[in-house]
Amino acid sequence: MTILVTGGAGFIGSAFVDYYLNAHPGRRVVCVDKLTYAGRMSNLENALKNADFRFIKTDICSREDIYRVFEEEKPDIAVNYAAESHVDRSIASPEEFVRTNVTGTAVLLDACVKYGIKRFHQISTDEVYGALPLDHPDVLFTEETPLDPSSPYSASKAAADMLVMAYRRTYGLPVTVSRCSNNYGPRQLSEKLIPLVIEKARRNELVPVYGNGLNVRDWIYVTDHCRAVGMILENGREGDIYNIGGQCELRNIDIVLKILELLEKPKSLVTYVQDRKGHDLRYGMDITKINKELGWKPETEFQNGLKQTVEWYTHKV
Repeated sequence: MTILVTGGAGFIGSAFVDYYLNAHPGRRVVCVDKLTYAGRMSNLENALKNADFRFIKTDICSREDIYRVFEEEKPDIAVNYAAESHVDRSIASPEEFVRTNVTGTAVLLDACVKYGIKRFHQISTDEVYGALPLDHPDVLFTEETPLDPSSPYSASKAAADMLVMAYRRTYGLPVTVSRCSNNYGPRQLSEKLIPLVIEKARRNELVPVYGNGLNVRDWIYVTDHCRAVGMILENGREGDIYNIGGQCELRNIDIVLKILELLEKPKSLVTYVQDRKGHDLRYGMDITKINKELGWKPETEFQNGLKQTVEWYTHKV
Protein backbone atom coordinates (compact mmCIF):
# COMPACT_ATOMS: atom_id res chain seq x y z
CA MET A 1 0.00 0.00 0.00
CA THR A 2 1.15 3.54 -0.79
CA ILE A 3 -0.11 6.64 1.00
CA LEU A 4 0.41 10.13 -0.42
CA VAL A 5 0.82 12.86 2.21
CA THR A 6 0.69 16.42 0.91
CA GLY A 7 2.20 19.16 3.05
CA GLY A 8 4.24 16.46 4.75
CA ALA A 9 7.22 18.71 5.51
CA GLY A 10 5.14 21.01 7.70
CA PHE A 11 4.58 20.82 11.44
CA ILE A 12 1.54 18.50 11.56
CA GLY A 13 2.22 16.78 8.23
CA SER A 14 5.72 15.69 9.23
CA ALA A 15 4.44 14.43 12.58
CA PHE A 16 1.90 12.32 10.67
CA VAL A 17 4.60 10.99 8.32
CA ASP A 18 6.66 9.85 11.33
CA TYR A 19 3.60 8.37 13.01
CA TYR A 20 2.44 6.47 9.92
CA LEU A 21 5.85 5.01 9.08
CA ASN A 22 6.17 3.74 12.66
CA ALA A 23 2.60 2.46 12.88
CA HIS A 24 2.57 0.71 9.49
CA PRO A 25 5.99 -0.74 8.63
CA GLY A 26 6.14 -1.94 5.03
CA ARG A 27 3.69 0.63 3.72
CA ARG A 28 5.14 3.28 1.42
CA VAL A 29 4.75 6.94 2.27
CA VAL A 30 5.18 9.50 -0.52
CA CYS A 31 5.45 13.07 0.73
CA VAL A 32 4.69 16.07 -1.49
CA ASP A 33 5.57 19.55 -0.27
CA LYS A 34 6.28 22.89 -1.94
CA LEU A 35 8.74 23.78 0.84
CA THR A 36 7.42 27.26 1.46
CA TYR A 37 8.48 28.99 4.68
CA ALA A 38 6.30 26.51 6.58
CA GLY A 39 7.83 23.34 5.12
CA ARG A 40 11.29 22.22 6.19
CA MET A 41 13.34 19.23 5.14
CA SER A 42 14.72 19.07 8.69
CA ASN A 43 11.22 18.02 9.79
CA LEU A 44 11.64 14.86 7.71
CA GLU A 45 15.06 13.92 9.08
CA ASN A 46 13.84 10.61 10.53
CA ALA A 47 11.56 9.75 7.61
CA LEU A 48 14.36 10.19 5.07
CA LYS A 49 16.23 7.33 6.75
CA ASN A 50 13.33 4.98 6.01
CA ALA A 51 13.46 2.98 2.76
CA ASP A 52 9.65 3.14 2.51
CA PHE A 53 9.66 6.94 2.32
CA ARG A 54 10.01 9.22 -0.70
CA PHE A 55 9.96 13.01 -0.83
CA ILE A 56 8.89 14.97 -3.91
CA LYS A 57 9.12 18.75 -4.00
CA THR A 58 6.14 20.18 -5.87
CA ASP A 59 3.13 22.47 -5.57
CA ILE A 60 -0.31 20.89 -5.16
CA CYS A 61 -1.63 23.63 -7.44
CA SER A 62 0.49 22.31 -10.33
CA ARG A 63 -1.84 19.95 -12.13
CA GLU A 64 0.92 18.60 -14.37
CA ASP A 65 3.20 17.79 -11.45
CA ILE A 66 0.47 16.26 -9.29
CA TYR A 67 -0.77 14.07 -12.14
CA ARG A 68 2.80 12.91 -12.70
CA VAL A 69 3.09 11.95 -9.03
CA PHE A 70 -0.13 9.92 -9.24
CA GLU A 71 1.03 8.20 -12.43
CA GLU A 72 4.43 7.29 -11.00
CA GLU A 73 3.53 6.44 -7.41
CA LYS A 74 0.00 5.07 -7.83
CA PRO A 75 -1.12 5.96 -4.28
CA ASP A 76 -3.94 4.02 -2.67
CA ILE A 77 -4.71 6.77 -0.13
CA ALA A 78 -4.15 10.53 -0.21
CA VAL A 79 -4.10 12.71 2.91
CA ASN A 80 -4.12 16.45 2.33
CA TYR A 81 -2.22 18.37 5.00
CA ALA A 82 -1.02 21.01 2.52
CA ALA A 83 -2.45 24.40 3.46
CA GLU A 84 -1.77 27.99 4.23
CA SER A 85 -2.86 28.11 7.86
CA HIS A 86 -1.90 31.29 9.70
CA VAL A 87 -4.92 33.54 10.26
CA ASP A 88 -2.90 36.77 10.45
CA ARG A 89 -1.31 36.05 7.07
CA SER A 90 -4.72 35.32 5.56
CA ILE A 91 -5.99 38.70 6.72
CA ALA A 92 -3.01 40.45 5.13
CA SER A 93 -2.97 38.37 1.92
CA PRO A 94 -6.11 36.26 1.28
CA GLU A 95 -5.33 35.32 -2.33
CA GLU A 96 -2.60 32.82 -1.53
CA PHE A 97 -4.93 31.05 0.90
CA VAL A 98 -7.59 30.67 -1.78
CA ARG A 99 -5.00 29.39 -4.23
CA THR A 100 -3.46 26.74 -1.99
CA ASN A 101 -6.41 25.73 0.16
CA VAL A 102 -9.13 25.74 -2.51
CA THR A 103 -7.47 25.42 -5.93
CA GLY A 104 -4.82 23.04 -4.60
CA THR A 105 -7.46 20.81 -3.03
CA ALA A 106 -9.41 20.80 -6.31
CA VAL A 107 -6.31 19.67 -8.24
CA LEU A 108 -5.76 16.82 -5.77
CA LEU A 109 -9.41 15.79 -6.01
CA ASP A 110 -9.24 15.79 -9.81
CA ALA A 111 -6.16 13.57 -9.65
CA CYS A 112 -7.92 11.18 -7.29
CA VAL A 113 -10.88 10.91 -9.66
CA LYS A 114 -8.68 10.54 -12.75
CA TYR A 115 -6.38 7.86 -11.38
CA GLY A 116 -8.73 6.14 -8.95
CA ILE A 117 -8.00 6.09 -5.23
CA LYS A 118 -9.36 4.12 -2.28
CA ARG A 119 -9.63 7.13 0.03
CA PHE A 120 -9.04 10.87 -0.01
CA HIS A 121 -8.78 12.39 3.44
CA GLN A 122 -9.03 16.14 3.98
CA ILE A 123 -7.37 17.71 7.01
CA SER A 124 -9.55 20.60 8.13
CA THR A 125 -9.94 22.81 11.19
CA ASP A 126 -12.40 23.68 13.94
CA GLU A 127 -12.23 27.27 12.66
CA VAL A 128 -14.66 26.47 9.83
CA TYR A 129 -17.44 26.44 12.44
CA GLY A 130 -16.90 30.05 13.49
CA ALA A 131 -17.03 31.00 17.17
CA LEU A 132 -18.69 29.78 20.36
CA PRO A 133 -19.86 32.00 23.24
CA LEU A 134 -17.62 32.38 26.27
CA ASP A 135 -20.54 32.27 28.69
CA HIS A 136 -21.85 28.85 27.58
CA PRO A 137 -18.98 26.38 28.08
CA ASP A 138 -21.39 23.48 27.63
CA VAL A 139 -21.96 24.40 23.97
CA LEU A 140 -19.51 22.61 21.65
CA PHE A 141 -18.95 22.19 17.92
CA THR A 142 -20.41 18.95 16.57
CA GLU A 143 -20.06 17.57 13.07
CA GLU A 144 -23.53 18.98 12.34
CA THR A 145 -22.67 22.54 13.39
CA PRO A 146 -23.23 24.85 10.39
CA LEU A 147 -20.10 26.28 8.79
CA ASP A 148 -19.64 29.94 9.71
CA PRO A 149 -15.98 30.90 9.06
CA SER A 150 -14.68 34.24 10.31
CA SER A 151 -11.36 34.71 8.47
CA PRO A 152 -10.10 34.26 4.91
CA TYR A 153 -8.15 31.26 6.20
CA SER A 154 -11.14 29.49 7.73
CA ALA A 155 -13.33 30.43 4.75
CA SER A 156 -10.84 28.82 2.37
CA LYS A 157 -10.76 25.66 4.49
CA ALA A 158 -14.58 25.56 4.62
CA ALA A 159 -14.67 25.89 0.82
CA ALA A 160 -12.20 23.02 0.52
CA ASP A 161 -14.33 20.83 2.80
CA MET A 162 -17.37 21.52 0.67
CA LEU A 163 -15.44 20.68 -2.49
CA VAL A 164 -14.40 17.35 -0.99
CA MET A 165 -17.98 16.40 -0.16
CA ALA A 166 -19.19 17.64 -3.56
CA TYR A 167 -16.67 15.37 -5.33
CA ARG A 168 -18.09 12.46 -3.36
CA ARG A 169 -21.62 13.24 -4.53
CA THR A 170 -20.71 14.12 -8.11
CA TYR A 171 -17.97 11.62 -8.90
CA GLY A 172 -18.42 8.96 -6.22
CA LEU A 173 -14.97 9.71 -4.79
CA PRO A 174 -14.45 7.93 -1.44
CA VAL A 175 -13.61 10.63 1.09
CA THR A 176 -13.38 11.48 4.78
CA VAL A 177 -12.79 14.82 6.52
CA SER A 178 -11.38 15.57 9.96
CA ARG A 179 -11.65 18.91 11.72
CA CYS A 180 -9.13 19.41 14.49
CA SER A 181 -8.61 21.92 17.27
CA ASN A 182 -5.36 23.84 17.96
CA ASN A 183 -2.28 21.64 17.67
CA TYR A 184 0.92 22.13 19.63
CA GLY A 185 4.21 20.27 19.93
CA PRO A 186 7.78 20.22 18.57
CA ARG A 187 8.65 21.69 15.16
CA GLN A 188 5.78 24.20 15.04
CA LEU A 189 6.67 27.56 13.47
CA SER A 190 7.12 30.51 15.80
CA GLU A 191 4.27 32.44 14.15
CA LYS A 192 1.84 30.34 16.24
CA LEU A 193 1.07 31.17 19.87
CA ILE A 194 2.94 28.54 21.89
CA PRO A 195 6.28 28.57 20.04
CA LEU A 196 6.08 32.37 19.72
CA VAL A 197 5.74 32.77 23.47
CA ILE A 198 8.50 30.23 24.15
CA GLU A 199 11.00 31.87 21.83
CA LYS A 200 10.27 35.44 22.91
CA ALA A 201 10.33 34.57 26.59
CA ARG A 202 13.62 32.73 26.25
CA ARG A 203 15.11 35.92 24.79
CA ASN A 204 13.50 38.00 27.54
CA GLU A 205 11.47 39.88 24.93
CA LEU A 206 7.94 41.20 25.44
CA VAL A 207 5.30 38.56 24.73
CA PRO A 208 2.36 40.01 22.73
CA VAL A 209 -1.15 38.92 23.69
CA TYR A 210 -4.13 39.87 21.53
CA GLY A 211 -6.86 41.99 23.14
CA ASN A 212 -7.52 40.98 26.75
CA GLY A 213 -6.15 37.44 26.31
CA LEU A 214 -9.48 35.85 27.23
CA ASN A 215 -10.07 34.09 23.88
CA VAL A 216 -10.40 30.35 24.46
CA ARG A 217 -8.96 27.54 22.34
CA ASP A 218 -9.12 23.74 22.58
CA TRP A 219 -5.56 22.34 22.59
CA ILE A 220 -4.33 18.96 21.36
CA TYR A 221 -0.84 17.50 21.26
CA VAL A 222 0.14 16.85 17.66
CA THR A 223 0.76 13.11 18.02
CA ASP A 224 -2.76 12.62 19.38
CA HIS A 225 -4.06 14.32 16.23
CA CYS A 226 -1.96 12.05 14.02
CA ARG A 227 -3.23 8.94 15.79
CA ALA A 228 -6.82 10.09 15.24
CA VAL A 229 -6.25 10.58 11.51
CA GLY A 230 -4.65 7.15 11.30
CA MET A 231 -7.69 5.57 12.93
CA ILE A 232 -10.04 7.39 10.54
CA LEU A 233 -8.05 6.08 7.56
CA GLU A 234 -8.25 2.54 8.87
CA ASN A 235 -11.81 2.37 10.20
CA GLY A 236 -13.60 5.66 9.58
CA ARG A 237 -16.83 5.55 7.62
CA GLU A 238 -16.46 6.72 4.04
CA GLY A 239 -18.21 10.04 3.45
CA ASP A 240 -18.13 11.05 7.11
CA ILE A 241 -16.70 14.03 8.98
CA TYR A 242 -14.94 13.58 12.33
CA ASN A 243 -14.18 16.23 14.95
CA ILE A 244 -10.83 15.84 16.71
CA GLY A 245 -10.22 17.81 19.90
CA GLY A 246 -8.03 17.79 22.95
CA GLN A 247 -10.82 18.35 25.51
CA CYS A 248 -8.56 21.05 26.88
CA GLU A 249 -10.06 24.53 26.61
CA LEU A 250 -7.76 27.26 27.89
CA ARG A 251 -7.63 31.04 27.65
CA ASN A 252 -4.75 32.45 25.65
CA ILE A 253 -3.44 34.38 28.64
CA ASP A 254 -3.39 31.20 30.73
CA ILE A 255 -1.29 29.46 28.06
CA VAL A 256 1.16 32.36 28.12
CA LEU A 257 1.42 32.33 31.91
CA LYS A 258 1.97 28.55 32.00
CA ILE A 259 4.87 28.90 29.55
CA LEU A 260 6.43 31.77 31.51
CA GLU A 261 6.20 29.64 34.64
CA LEU A 262 7.92 26.67 32.97
CA LEU A 263 10.68 28.95 31.71
CA GLU A 264 10.90 30.75 35.06
CA LYS A 265 10.28 34.09 33.39
CA PRO A 266 8.42 37.08 34.92
CA LYS A 267 4.79 37.88 34.13
CA SER A 268 5.96 41.40 33.33
CA LEU A 269 6.99 40.14 29.87
CA VAL A 270 3.29 40.03 28.91
CA THR A 271 2.18 42.97 26.77
CA TYR A 272 -1.36 43.35 25.47
CA VAL A 273 -1.67 44.42 21.82
CA GLN A 274 -4.51 45.41 19.49
CA ASP A 275 -6.84 42.50 18.89
CA ARG A 276 -6.88 40.58 15.61
CA LYS A 277 -9.63 41.46 13.14
CA GLY A 278 -12.57 39.08 13.41
CA HIS A 279 -10.95 37.27 16.34
CA ASP A 280 -13.18 34.32 17.34
CA LEU A 281 -13.94 34.21 21.06
CA ARG A 282 -13.93 30.49 21.68
CA TYR A 283 -13.54 27.09 20.05
CA GLY A 284 -14.57 23.83 21.68
CA MET A 285 -14.92 20.40 20.09
CA ASP A 286 -17.40 17.61 20.79
CA ILE A 287 -15.45 14.40 20.12
CA THR A 288 -18.28 12.00 20.96
CA LYS A 289 -18.48 10.62 17.41
CA ILE A 290 -14.82 9.63 16.95
CA ASN A 291 -14.70 8.30 20.50
CA LYS A 292 -17.77 6.08 20.14
CA GLU A 293 -17.14 4.90 16.58
CA LEU A 294 -13.35 4.49 16.61
CA GLY A 295 -12.42 4.44 20.27
CA TRP A 296 -10.16 7.48 19.98
CA LYS A 297 -9.54 10.02 22.70
CA PRO A 298 -6.60 12.34 23.45
CA GLU A 299 -3.91 10.73 25.60
CA THR A 300 -1.44 13.57 26.25
CA GLU A 301 -2.26 15.66 29.33
CA PHE A 302 -1.71 19.31 28.48
CA GLN A 303 0.81 20.14 31.19
CA ASN A 304 2.97 17.16 30.14
CA GLY A 305 2.69 18.00 26.45
CA LEU A 306 3.51 21.64 27.08
CA LYS A 307 6.54 20.70 29.17
CA GLN A 308 7.81 18.41 26.38
CA THR A 309 7.26 21.19 23.85
CA VAL A 310 9.10 23.79 25.92
CA GLU A 311 11.98 21.36 26.43
CA TRP A 312 12.23 20.72 22.69
CA TYR A 313 12.48 24.43 21.86
CA THR A 314 14.91 24.95 24.72
CA HIS A 315 17.28 22.27 23.49
CA LYS A 316 16.92 22.59 19.71
CA VAL A 317 20.02 23.74 17.84
